[in-house]
Amino acid sequence: MDYILTTDSLTKKYRKHEALKDVSINVPKGSIFGLIGKNGAGKTTLMRIVTGLQQQNKGTFRISCPHIGALIDTPAYYRTLNAYENLKIQYMNLGITSYETIPEIIDLVGLDIAGKKPVASYSFGMRQRLGLAIALCGFPDLIILDEPINGLDPQGIVVVRELILKLNKERGMTFIISSHLLDELAKVATDFAFIDEGKIIKQISASELNGDKNGKTVNVRVSDASAICKLLDDAGLSYEIKGENELTVRGEITLTVMNELAAKAGCELLEFNFVDTNLEGYFINLLEG
Repeated sequence: MDYILTTDSLTKKYRKHEALKDVSINVPKGSIFGLIGKNGAGKTTLMRIVTGLQQQNKGTFRISCPHIGALIDTPAYYRTLNAYENLKIQYMNLGITSYETIPEIIDLVGLDIAGKKPVASYSFGMRQRLGLAIALCGFPDLIILDEPINGLDPQGIVVVRELILKLNKERGMTFIISSHLLDELAKVATDFAFIDEGKIIKQISASELNGDKNGKTVNVRVSDASAICKLLDDAGLSYEIKGENELTVRGEITLTVMNELAAKAGCELLEFNFVDTNLEGYFINLLEG
């Protein structure tokens, strides 16, 4: 597979705090790569390193494209200038002498009406759109977005979602996106990496994750966990023992089947609950081990 970004054992320390711990990920070219984690998990630190805003203490990374666009933290802009003028300065910084595509970018992010107003008059959501426009300058092959829909109204969220899908499909642009709105991220992402306490705990494609979700996962409690384990093995069901009498069972399982297995094992089924299998539920399940 062709990767546009690879990291190898990236580590970042702030005095005694280790923000990243041997982070290794592979971002496929042409993908929409969702980076998922709690606040303080290391998402923004990783993005800052690969965009050159910070230096890592250890490890390496490689980006296989000429330049990248990024929206991280507060967008950088000139408050007294309008959207066109801000984008023109970014084009100059990138060494691009033709400004023909600036109106297209302004229109793409939905700032065409406000294009002549100074940024000082923008709402928070409009400034967020401007930050996205700045990241799009020159239409780079890789764009890194940290919480790009933060502060947007529902209409703005739809605009950004459709824009990402459009640019990915029509221009083959790769996106790395972090967002706490996992339902929205699930609508666009083709790949995911889950990060917790500075460590990557799982990298998985959307198709693989959907395959995981299609299989049922249930939490069960029985009167004798040891007695039922052999029957679960014989039935080809994977499971994890969570406590003295509790198990997480994965596979094609129903309440009727579990009742039958429990009766055959000579124990009682005390509890049977399906686990939430949306993206948020999947992430929580990973955190819980």
